[in-house]
Amino acid sequence: MTPDAEIALAVSDLRTRFGGDRSGATVVDGVSFSLKRGRTTALVGESGSGKSATALSLLRLIDAPGRIIGGEIRLGGENLLSLDETEMEAVRGAKIGMIFQDPLTSLNPALTIGKQIAEVLLAHKDVSRAEAEARAVELLTHVGVANAALRVNDYPHHFSGGMRQRVLIAMAISCSPQIIIADEPTTALDVTIQAKILRLLHDLQQEMRASLLLITHDLGVVAAMADEVLVMYAGRIVERADVDTLFHAPQHPYTKALLACVTDIGGDRSVPLEPILGTAPDLKQQQVGCRFAPRCPAVQDFCRREDPCLMALSDRQEVACLVVQRERNLMAPADA
Repeated sequence: MTPDAEIALAVSDLRTRFGGDRSGATVVDGVSFSLKRGRTTALVGESGSGKSATALSLLRLIDAPGRIIGGEIRLGGENLLSLDETEMEAVRGAKIGMIFQDPLTSLNPALTIGKQIAEVLLAHKDVSRAEAEARAVELLTHVGVANAALRVNDYPHHFSGGMRQRVLIAMAISCSPQIIIADEPTTALDVTIQAKILRLLHDLQQEMRASLLLITHDLGVVAAMADEVLVMYAGRIVERADVDTLFHAPQHPYTKALLACVTDIGGDRSVPLEPILGTAPDLKQQQVGCRFAPRCPAVQDFCRREDPCLMALSDRQEVACLVVQRERNLMAPADA
């Protein structure tokens, strides 16, 4: 077990639902994990697996008709789900910084970049507006924006996609948060800009000794950035492992399928990629058995009846797969 002093954020049995009790869907269903100080945790999975909903739930930014229906999110021993909205506003930005997926729509087109960064500081720090605006210049310089003293007076549409992403990073780190959540931070950026943004994120995280939750579907990014990986499918974590173990000894069939979809630059190009056949389940319908069972090449009859939970294979890896668990003698054999 990781000592409590190393845990920056602990999530337990988090459940987020959209819609009514009968017609809705629980898109985050019993998710538990912890973020370690100064470490990067990657949350991966197909689109619609619940990654972004998990991130927004951590900040309690789920809009109606969505709602968090259970669980705990503990930051420094305090359950964020027990805070009122005013108390939660003091957490957002100050203790948990968020880098959203689309920098253009995340920035206010009617305000200059400098004012938007300054507003974060004014909301959480005891500073004057002049001090906040001066700090905005320092932050833009720190994230690699050239001529920051002039660029603070520009509007978001004056910046390229990569520069807008740097602005969002500056806003996210402005109050030196303990946690940084980056939701697909390199979406729609070209490869060279992606690499620069990821290096910047890594360097800033190390400098601040912050915990980074990196949400992505890009396994190349995971290999380069992550210390630990959480694999999410249909609202649940199906595998947790350190990055080396995940890439060299994946256990869940879904994890293996994701890795099989990745192009190996040095591999045999005559070997076709292996798509994951079928589609993810409709979470509006009652789920029975393993949610990956209809798409799983290793499925057994008991997989369609029993609901797997995460079980430890070692201190570095957990998996929610009945077939693997029985092969490792972690569970009793299925009834005939």
